[in-house]
Amino acid sequence: MRVLLFGATGMVGQGVLRECLLAADVQEVVAVGRTPLPQVHGKLHQVLHADMLDFQPLENLLQGFDACFFCLGVSSAGMSEARYTHLTYDLTLVAASTLARLNPQMTFIYVSGAGTDSTEMGKSMWARVKGKTENALLRLPFKAVYLFRPGVIQPLHGVRSKTPLYQAFYRLFGPLLSLVRRIKPEWVVSTESLGRGMLAAVRHGAPQAVVEQAQIQRLASERV
Repeated sequence: MRVLLFGATGMVGQGVLRECLLAADVQEVVAVGRTPLPQVHGKLHQVLHADMLDFQPLENLLQGFDACFFCLGVSSAGMSEARYTHLTYDLTLVAASTLARLNPQMTFIYVSGAGTDSTEMGKSMWARVKGKTENALLRLPFKAVYLFRPGVIQPLHGVRSKTPLYQAFYRLFGPLLSLVRRIKPEWVVSTESLGRGMLAAVRHGAPQAVVEQAQIQRLASERV
């Protein structure tokens, strides 16, 4: 399969990229972003693009893909709802609408979050905006759309958060997260499981469009 990846420099994106490059049935990964990646791999091609709200210049490069893993995301901390909506809803829908037109055969997987509000009416700003984004994605004419909602994520295999505070958290609590992940896998998901779960959803589908953490774990355990 040919995979398009957004957000490959983030913690989730790094983990997803690793699993894509390891997968025998992934022929090519095209990573679109503003920042160059340090990796060099025969399967990996990077497309640097400054304006993530205008993909017209890239349309000839964005065709013929089987899957898109959309891992871009920002924290809502300190943001107004208008700003967070712009960076979450607007940016995602510009990219997804373009891809739906160019790749109707594509499976589109969006990394959302546990607690997302599908009603768009709750008290939590970030959850409403994520819910609005999810609902809009489900209306696009892709082959399939899956909305992954991980909760606590543990980075593995050298994957690191770009946020210093999160880096410190994972260094301090990494052993505890590993223990919890073994005892209660529905509470903590690894970057490895996220990547494997996404690939499994492309290969075989998922039981429902909204994929909560426990289902991510089940998908990740499926055989190729």
